[in-house]
Amino acid sequence: MDLPVLPPVSPMLAKSVSGIPDPDQHGGLSFEPKWDGFRCLVFRDGDEVELTSRNTKPLTRYFPEIVAAAREQLPPRCVLDGELFVSDGSRLQFEVLQERIHPAASRVRLLSQETPASYVAFDLLAEGDTSLLDRPFAERRAALVAALGGTLPASGAGPFHLTRTTTDPEEARRWFEQFEGAGLDGVVAKPLGAVYTPGGRTMLKIKHARTADVVVAGYREHKDSTPERPLLGSLLLGLWSEGRLQHIGVSASFTAARRAELIAELQPLVCPIEEHPWGAWADWAIANPDRVPGTQSRWSQGKDLSFVPLRPERVLEVGYDHMEGRRFRHTAQFKRWRPDRDPESCGYDQLEEVVTYDLADVLGGGSSVRP
Repeated sequence: MDLPVLPPVSPMLAKSVSGIPDPDQHGGLSFEPKWDGFRCLVFRDGDEVELTSRNTKPLTRYFPEIVAAAREQLPPRCVLDGELFVSDGSRLQFEVLQERIHPAASRVRLLSQETPASYVAFDLLAEGDTSLLDRPFAERRAALVAALGGTLPASGAGPFHLTRTTTDPEEARRWFEQFEGAGLDGVVAKPLGAVYTPGGRTMLKIKHARTADVVVAGYREHKDSTPERPLLGSLLLGLWSEGRLQHIGVSASFTAARRAELIAELQPLVCPIEEHPWGAWADWAIANPDRVPGTQSRWSQGKDLSFVPLRPERVLEVGYDHMEGRRFRHTAQFKRWRPDRDPESCGYDQLEEVVTYDLADVLGGGSSVRP
């Protein structure tokens, strides 16, 4: 492979901001949807195609359909920054995308047919013999549109897509509110004059932030925990649904001092697993749709998934961004204890219901070629 930009390259990153930023304070901004998939750089030099992840690890072998499509749909020599995703046609499916990372070649081939991935491009790092890393984003975006405009199918059928953009902050606010219904993660803002800085947090990201009152149902010990100084690793959280305590996620970001305080504070609630709502699942050794604590999956093999069950009597307010099915998509943030809340009152009805939005409409806006 002989390109002006070669792997490994760490993709440019974003820092969080609380709302849609004012373009005038940043010398002009380009807004685009924040995709919820695997960040991926695509390197194509003729028939040679390589895919690399956010942490520069190779993804090529896991997505043969993307490699084949790159040879058909991309310029002969180019480097793209974008996102791999899997959808059901109307919504992103992150957990299905995770299943695509499999060690068996036969399974990889089968999944590439049963749950094919797509790729949405949002930056161009190189084309032909020219590196664009030192060009401002406005120029890179125009070059991306020009490069993909003659190669992508006019129907927008994919699997390669061009992300939509806008310089109108009001339209970005509408996207922020609407596109979550298609499984997207928020909005990204890129300074029009910024060069591409690998690994640098040059972009701005605006993600959904919400709170929920949840039941603390158990904990796992931290990897540095010792008998002399036990430390809490993560809190296991639940919500009641039809008489059943559903595992909804974890809260895990604490200082060492706070980990010691929490594990001591929770000791009076420790109970035998047989007396716990999750006791019926204690001996399971396979993955399951509810991702019950203690059960195994391809992602957790070799890890100690044992947990300390707690009587589900304490309520915690947590912050979260959005849901993936019946669980928090990411680790929830510890906010405060809620001694005023009855655990049995903590159910799914408190969660904001996101209006459904068709992913095809999001992609359709980027299929037409425009800067």
